[in-house]
Amino acid sequence: MSTSKTTVVISEALAREVKALAAREQTTMRELIEEGLRKVLAERKKRRATFMLRDATVGGDGMLPELEPGNWEQIRDLIYKGRGS
Repeated sequence: MSTSKTTVVISEALAREVKALAAREQTTMRELIEEGLRKVLAERKKRRATFMLRDATVGGDGMLPELEPGNWEQIRDLIYKGRGS
């Protein structure tokens, strides 16, 4: 396993909590930080992998026969028919 030495600035309060937890669990601050980062990465990867665009289709049989092959001007005219100018 290769390693990379990195400086991370965290609040003193958080550092104290992590050091105390590491002492209680007889581990190191580094191991706790790595575990936390692995969990965050796995959670984000899972969230990204499970995204599905909801089905927004509507019922019906497709385009009206009079609009096929259709053009936008014809469709627009039909939408606004009877609604003013």
